[in-house]
Amino acid sequence: MYPHASLSAWQLAVVAVVAVTALAAWLAAVYLAARDPGRHDQAAAGSAPGAAAAGSGSRSPVPTGEREPERPSADKAAA
Repeated sequence: MYPHASLSAWQLAVVAVVAVTALAAWLAAVYLAARDPGRHDQAAAGSAPGAAAAGSGSRSPVPTGEREPERPSADKAAA
């Protein structure tokens, strides 16, 4: 065997730090890509309906205070 073929302790530590850093960056990227896109508008949730600024990035519709029309019941739809 070659006498200097093995890595020293500081070289092994560098390899371990690079691997752990790459894993942490990958996990952070997956977490950021998978989170709910509408979560950042929590501050506007307490404001009056329609008070959110246009183009605020919210993907959910702003409530207008109007009720949705009632859906027919299953009995009426089947008849």
